[in-house]
Amino acid sequence: MTEAKTLSPMDRFQSFLGSFTTDEGLLKYRQRLSQMAVSGVGFLLVDFDELMTYDSALARSIIETPDDVLKYVSDAAWAQLKIVAPEYAEKIGKVVVRFRGLPETVQLRLIGSEQLGRFIMVDGILVRSTAIQPLLIKAVFKCRKCDQEVPVEQKGSFLEAPPMCPNPACRRAGPFDLVEERSSFIDSQEIRIQEKPEDLPPGQLPRWLDIKLAEDLVDVARPGDRVSITGTVRAVQEFASRRGGLRTFNLFIDANFVDVAGKEHEAVQISPEEEHQILELAKDPLIHNKLIASVAPSIYGYDHLKEAILYLLFSGVSKSFPDGITIRGDANVLFIGDPGTAKSQLLQYVAKIAPRGLYTSGRGSTAAGLTAAVIQEKGGGMTLEAGALVLADKGICCIDEIDKMRPEDRVAIHEAMEQQTVSIAKGGIVATLNARSSVLAASNPTLGRYDPYRTIAENVNLPVTILSRFDLIFIIKDEPESELDTRMAEHILTLHKTGVTPVEPPILPVLLRKYISYARQIKPILSEEAVKRLEEFYLKMRSASESRDSPIAITPRQLEALIRLAEARAKATLHKTVSVDDAGAVILLMRTSLDQVGIDVTSGKYDIDVIMTGKPKSLRDRLQFVLSTIIDMEKATGMVKDEDLYERLQKEYDINRDEASRLVGQLVKDGTVYSPSAGYYKRT
Repeated sequence: MTEAKTLSPMDRFQSFLGSFTTDEGLLKYRQRLSQMAVSGVGFLLVDFDELMTYDSALARSIIETPDDVLKYVSDAAWAQLKIVAPEYAEKIGKVVVRFRGLPETVQLRLIGSEQLGRFIMVDGILVRSTAIQPLLIKAVFKCRKCDQEVPVEQKGSFLEAPPMCPNPACRRAGPFDLVEERSSFIDSQEIRIQEKPEDLPPGQLPRWLDIKLAEDLVDVARPGDRVSITGTVRAVQEFASRRGGLRTFNLFIDANFVDVAGKEHEAVQISPEEEHQILELAKDPLIHNKLIASVAPSIYGYDHLKEAILYLLFSGVSKSFPDGITIRGDANVLFIGDPGTAKSQLLQYVAKIAPRGLYTSGRGSTAAGLTAAVIQEKGGGMTLEAGALVLADKGICCIDEIDKMRPEDRVAIHEAMEQQTVSIAKGGIVATLNARSSVLAASNPTLGRYDPYRTIAENVNLPVTILSRFDLIFIIKDEPESELDTRMAEHILTLHKTGVTPVEPPILPVLLRKYISYARQIKPILSEEAVKRLEEFYLKMRSASESRDSPIAITPRQLEALIRLAEARAKATLHKTVSVDDAGAVILLMRTSLDQVGIDVTSGKYDIDVIMTGKPKSLRDRLQFVLSTIIDMEKATGMVKDEDLYERLQKEYDINRDEASRLVGQLVKDGTVYSPSAGYYKRT
């Protein structure tokens, strides 16, 4: 390459395009140039590492002085296109060369004055994008005096007019009119990227950077996508409203290429050796036990919780039907636990191990922060900024202390949990964003500790509209038990003493993350045996509810949850079909959840209305007795005296005074009954 270094950058890059061959002996970039003419695009994509291998000096000069070298690179590509497809080359006039995959990625928070004017690559999450706007690149002006037309190439942020009229007979300094129909425009867009949560140093706020896109790069990515951007670092001067230009400048990147790295879970790079390891692991008959043992190994016990987390990580299969209805494949799981039961640790673990996970706390989350915010820009326009559920699209959003959220903010996640979209209608923007994320939430009991003699709705400060959207709900109780306490104490003490988990996880976290990413690509279908097993369980649970006096044990929403979980379990073994064993295992897990939260504490029977409406059938029946008694007595006396009401309820329905008082209080709270004066009640 010594001779090549004496050649101009244009000749050296032309040599690279014309002679670079792959291991199979193909002229890679000659092929790409010929494909340009077929597909009708105006850019050539070059892998930077291949240029670095072929001519490292040229590659370094692109990084150090992109403004000087890239125009020669573009001319070289157009010269090569003229050889391959001369007619198409004449038609488009120029070729834009886009570079992918620089040798080093610069951290977003480290970009400063040293990088000004350099060609770099940066990673982040796209959080905001503006509408597409036409950008003037070549302006044609007309002199008002002599009608002479003057073309002016445009650079920078402001419109540049000609200094004077070129007509020798005129030579005036203006004024000039812009002739828009003769001028040249290209599409432009501004986006904002933010540091990825996993790259954020502890205790630091995420930094952001604006990116300017042009031509074919506009609308390549959407808010929530993880992107790698190559481009030139530039600065634009800040202005004070009255005093003019300031000494400070704002950095931005003039993008050369946008690589959307995080649209799917395939974004996690898996080598052939790792793929072989994953396939070998999947053949193990005890793979499910190994996977459960590998989930949060530093947290002792909680096997059924870890099993639920595992199915959440693998997720089911989403389905779209011809009539436009979509059924989500992502499961939602809620943990309700006493203080100090490692709920937050489990959530933070899931956010780290999931190929795309986000952790947030209910206390510090608002509706806009979880869904999307409408932001007013400097120019006066409005733009959308993605929130946590949108950023976690096709991943997992972990919401800790969900019960501490304000009710008006909590309402915002209803749509995202069931329909998996976020709809916005604010400030003239009407949009629907994808939020195809699983929700793993944790909550503390209202009274500090979980009371087994109260229903779940009474135990936790969450509306039933949220509770009913969770596929699985687990109660974590902190109850003294000598044998369990001994083992847990030994586990915690060993953990602190050695700094490593007492038991080595069967699958290391790095491989587990890749195993999950690999398995999520599979879309298993239900086998006939699995369908029969799920149907038997559903019908058996429903048959217990056939008599008029029986509570409803299960609804179609739980059946859909079972299908999702069974599909996720099949993915864990990389199977293409859901087996009867998968169906049996998730039924057992669903029973564990229903035994904890779906039982009427008064009658001891399964009653799904505990979750769906917050009131078990036994409570609804007693409320109905009280209400019907009030209606009867009201006909005779106009108003019902409390002592007379309690006496009649004791006599006719065997409801004692304390319970009757509580039931009347419930009806008053619900707005069904009101008290016109102390000690008297009337129906609303």
